[in-house]
Amino acid sequence: MSAVKEHSITDEHGEGVAVILPLRDDEEDLHDLAVAAERRDEPAITLEGMKKRIRTSNGPL
Repeated sequence: MSAVKEHSITDEHGEGVAVILPLRDDEEDLHDLAVAAERRDEPAITLEGMKKRIRTSNGPL
């Protein structure tokens, strides 16, 4: 197993502001990206809308 090599970004005062992680060639991640790309033009749903959808299909949360 290889170690993850991250890179830190700091501001002019040396304070950490971001971390860059390498992309992994992970089949599951690629599948998720493909699904997201296919669905990008679908209308968004609110959290409350999703909770309602779950309640009506599976019972209470």
